[in-house]
Amino acid sequence: MPGQQTVTVTEQPKNQINLNPIKRLLDRDPSSPQRHLGCYVKGGQVVADLGCGSGYYALALAACVGPEGRVYAIDLNSRAIRVLEEKARRNGYHNIETHASSAADLGFIRDGAIDFVLANGLLCTMPHHRQSAVTEIKRILKPGAQAYLSLGWPPPLGFVDETEWERILAGFRVLRSGGDFRVKWAVVSA
Repeated sequence: MPGQQTVTVTEQPKNQINLNPIKRLLDRDPSSPQRHLGCYVKGGQVVADLGCGSGYYALALAACVGPEGRVYAIDLNSRAIRVLEEKARRNGYHNIETHASSAADLGFIRDGAIDFVLANGLLCTMPHHRQSAVTEIKRILKPGAQAYLSLGWPPPLGFVDETEWERILAGFRVLRSGGDFRVKWAVVSA
């Protein structure tokens, strides 16, 4: 793409965020998620975890941004949101704002309010409204802010094929990207 810089990484960099839930379950290092996110997020920032599930990364993001920062944790599954709320309460996090909502409808976040968006494995799990979610990510990012986007599985297990992934990335400035035949990821800015 003219004016777009892309650096492709074929090996897993230290800052690639773990998409595999089995590996996350087996990872006994409690600082592991923070280590993965620390290169993207710093204290006092406002971040969004789209498709946060029960909070594996939302809690780590809350630790990274500290009490001065804020984490918007969004997932369609209201049960997962309740589990996250309980984990946050139990661990003393008061900087997580949860929403049971689609990533395609983030009207509760104002334009240009977010320093970092984590959409780890989100888009490939959305059968509908992916483009609306991408539009919302662009809308909520501050100018120059970054987003981490990743896909877990190509069709038929996931909903995003190579052509659509390239179309999604074309709407951003790609800072870094990588992956293999199944997992694809990119760090982008609006």
